[in-house]
Amino acid sequence: MGNKLHIVSLGCTKNLVDTEVMIGKLQNFILTDKQEEADVIIVNTCGFIDAAKEESINTVLNLHESRKEDSVLVMAGCLSERYKEELAKEMPEVDIFTGVGDYDKIDELLQEKKSRFSDEVFLIDGAERVVTGSSYHAYIKLSEGCNQTCSFCAIPSFKGKLHSRNLDSIAKEVEGLVAKGYWDFSFVSQDSSSFLRDQNVKDGLSLLIDRIELIEGVKSARILYLYPSTTTLTLLKNIAKSKIFHNYFDMPIQHINDAMLKIMKRGFGKSQTLELLEYMKSLPDSFLRTSFIVGHPKETEEMFDEMCEFAASFGFDRINVFAYSDEETTSSHEMSEKIPAKIINKRAQKLGKIASESLEKSLKNEIGKETLIVIDTQSEEHEYLLSARKLIWAPEIDGEIYVNDKTGDEELEFGKIYKATITDKVGSILTATVDNA
Repeated sequence: MGNKLHIVSLGCTKNLVDTEVMIGKLQNFILTDKQEEADVIIVNTCGFIDAAKEESINTVLNLHESRKEDSVLVMAGCLSERYKEELAKEMPEVDIFTGVGDYDKIDELLQEKKSRFSDEVFLIDGAERVVTGSSYHAYIKLSEGCNQTCSFCAIPSFKGKLHSRNLDSIAKEVEGLVAKGYWDFSFVSQDSSSFLRDQNVKDGLSLLIDRIELIEGVKSARILYLYPSTTTLTLLKNIAKSKIFHNYFDMPIQHINDAMLKIMKRGFGKSQTLELLEYMKSLPDSFLRTSFIVGHPKETEEMFDEMCEFAASFGFDRINVFAYSDEETTSSHEMSEKIPAKIINKRAQKLGKIASESLEKSLKNEIGKETLIVIDTQSEEHEYLLSARKLIWAPEIDGEIYVNDKTGDEELEFGKIYKATITDKVGSILTATVDNA
C-alpha cells in the first residue's frame, strides 16, 4: 500500500474531531486533495437525516468512480454505523466499513484490510489528533451519545446513551493544544448541557468553565449545542461571569408552540424556554443561535405560524431551519398525521426567509461598533482583503468579515486578535477597519 491519503469529513464538527483523530493515527501518510492520486480514501459519513445520508452515499460513490486501481476505500462514521448490515450488502465499492467506535484503530483496520464495528462509541481520551483548518482554533468534544428522547432524532439509536469524558482528560487535551499554539476553543457534543450527568454531576459545564479558566494560554472559548431542559440559569450566569467563555448561546429549541414541544418530547415548554432565552438576550454582548424543525407530524398551520412569528420577533442572531426528516427508529416515524412533503418545503422556505431577515438585522446592528476580531487568511474575494471573524463567533458558521483598512503601520498577522470597527455590510459580509495604531 502506498502512503497518500485523501480524507473527507461530512456532517458536524463532532465528526471533524473524529476525522482529526484518524489523521493523527495516519501521520505516516501524505495528505492529498486529489482523490485520483490517493492510495487510501476515507469518508467519515453523517447519518443524521435524509439529506446528510444522501450526501454521504453520493460522496463515497463519486470517490469510487475516480479512485485509482488498488486504492483502499473506507466508509466510516455515523451512516456506516447506523446501516452496517445494509451497506455491506449494497455497496461493494467499499473495501472497509467501520462505525463510530474505532477511529483510533484506523491504522490497524488498514493494515488488516478488515471491517470492524466496536460495541462502544469512541471517546477521544488520550488519542492524538491533527487539528485541521486553523492554526489557533480547535473543537473539543465533551461527550458522545445522548440521553434525550426527542421524537425526531435517531442519534441515540446508533450512538447510545450519554458518555461524558472526565474533566482531567479534557483539560489535558486543551493543555496539549495550547502547547502547540492553539488558544481558541469550541466545546461540542450532542447535548453539551448534560455534560457529566451520566456521572451524577448536575452542572458539569460550570465545572468545565472553572477548569478551563485555570489553563494559561486559553484566550477564548464557547460552548455549542445547549439543550433547553438541561440548561440552568446558574450555568448561564457562570458563562456570563467568565473572562474566557463568551456569551455565545447555541440552543436549538426546534419549536416554540407548547403542544408541539410536547409532541417532540423536548422536556421543556414554551414559558421555561422563553425564560432561558430572555436571560441570554439580556446579557452584554450576547450572541444567540437556534434551530427550528418545520413539518413535524401533527404540526398545524397555527403551530407553524406561531413559530414564524416568534422567530421573526425575538431577535436571534442566527437561525437554522430544518425540514422534518422521517427517520426510522424514532417515535415520530410511527406517528400518524404526517405532513405532505410539498407543505413541509413551503413552510421551510417561509421560515428560511425569516432566518435570512434575522441575519440581515443582526449584521446591520454591528455596523459602527467596535469589536474584537481574529484574522484568518486572505479573502477569496480580493488579494487586498483579509478574511476575519468576530472573536465571539464560531468559525465558519457565523459569518465572515473583510478587513479592508487599518489605522497603523503594523503588518497584520493571521491568527491574531485585533480591535476593529465594523464599517459596512456587503451582502452577508461585514467590512472592518483594524485599529493597530
